[in-house]
This record gives sequence, C-alpha cells and structure tokens, in this order.
Amino acid sequence: MSEDLGLYNRPITELFPQPENIEEWASYALSDDQVQEYQEKGFIQGIQILNDNQINVLREELSEVVIPDHEGKEFFYEYHSNESTQPEMVLFHALGTWRVRKSFHDILWNPAFLMPAYQLLGQGFRLFHDQLFCKPAQHGGVVSWHQDYSYWTWTRPMNHLTCWIGLDDSHEENGCLHYVPGSHRWGLIDKLDLSGEMDAVQEFLTPD
Repeated sequence: MSEDLGLYNRPITELFPQPENIEEWASYALSDDQVQEYQEKGFIQGIQILNDNQINVLREELSEVVIPDHEGKEFFYEYHSNESTQPEMVLFHALGTWRVRKSFHDILWNPAFLMPAYQLLGQGFRLFHDQLFCKPAQHGGVVSWHQDYSYWTWTRPMNHLTCWIGLDDSHEENGCLHYVPGSHRWGLIDKLDLSGEMDAVQEFLTPD
C-alpha cells in the first residue's frame, strides 16, 4: 500500500547527512560575492547541490515515477505524462514527487540547498512546491520563457526562490536553462503556458 511521505517532517533516509555543528553548516554557505551576485542578477549558478551517489539514486526514482501506473501516483498534486503541445515531443511534468519517493522527499533537507536558501531569503522559509520535468533525448518538449513569480502570487511581498537541479548534464547543445540577468526587478507579467510557444513572453515585454 502506498504511503503519503508528505506526512513526515524529517528526513527518512540517510542520503543527505545532516550537519551536527555550526562549522559543518558553514561548509555549505555561499560566499559574500555569490550573495551579492544573486542580489544583482537575480540568480547564481554552478553550485553543487548533489554528489554522484545522490544523483544516481534520484535518477532511479525518476525512472519509476515517469511510468504512469506507478505506485503512489495518487499523492501527486499534478501529474502529466506528456504536457507537450507538439505530438512528436515529450514533456513529463509533475508536482509533488516529495510525497511519493523517499529520496525526492529527503532532498528538501539537503544542507547544500538549505544553507544557501537561508542566506538568500534572509529568514526561515517553507516549501511552496517541488516540480519535476523530464524531457527524453531527441524528443524532449520545450519549457517556454516564463516568470516564476507569475505562478507565486499567493504571498506578499514577493520573497521566493527556485532551486533548479539537473540530474543530467545540461549545456547549450542539449537545451540548458537560461536566465535573464536583472529580470527579478521586473514587475509581474501574465502567467504563460509553460509548454507553449518558446518566445510567447515577448508579447508582454516592452523595449525597456
């Protein structure tokens, strides 16, 4: 019988060891330059969140949940085996994997994520939601340009962050993530269809 892992408010595996003292927590801290870069650009990159073993374990669980009739599917907030608008492409998209698989649950307690998040938000925080995309090689659908804030209008003021973690190598040739430096200072724009036209966001932007 499936179990809702969202009922556990603590790690349930040993995949992400927890620091035992201040010095161990400090080893995960961002530098002052990285914090300043985030404040100026709205993002930072190149931070190692997972080690090779953690990546392999998460990949294995990913291979399980992309199968539509897998155990625990009823606990997802959203589950789309293919959200692509192009029939020849595939864009798996799901919210709530932390309730379904142990390692995706425990990544929320990963100190390599927790410590930087505390630094950048400047206060305690809670999970809004997790999100899982899977795009198979040669047939992967696109996630169009969008503004995360347009999906997060339930709270004021805007004080959120996204931690994007790739389980495969990502580069320009295979379709890496792109950010627009300084776009965190833009006002709220309309919410767009993530699987729609890649450049649809331009309709809502001004030359400035």
